[in-house]
Amino acid sequence: MDRTTDGEDPMRYLMMTNPTDAAPDESLYAEMGAWLEELTAAGVLLATGGLEPGGIRVTSAGDEITVTDGPFAEAKEAVASFALVEVRSKEEAIEIARRFRKLVGDGESVIQQVFGP
Repeated sequence: MDRTTDGEDPMRYLMMTNPTDAAPDESLYAEMGAWLEELTAAGVLLATGGLEPGGIRVTSAGDEITVTDGPFAEAKEAVASFALVEVRSKEEAIEIARRFRKLVGDGESVIQQVFGP
């Protein structure tokens, strides 16, 4: 994927995946590893990782800051993993998300554009 000839500024998207009850098998790890290598070699994948299920919530109201350790009741809606990608268009980001969902199976992912450097 050559980003120098199309004249468009690259766009960054944060792709987040919610947890599922399905346990991955060994073949999924191999397929995912190969696909991540492909995206990295193409200069698309900037970062990826899994997130701890509990987390820490920090909230503010006026001058009061509250820190609460997880897990939280809405843990099924929490983000389990992420990928930061740099692509030429929203459509390209959606296509990457489609490939990911086909690879890992049933579940839900969220894509949000990242602004700034």
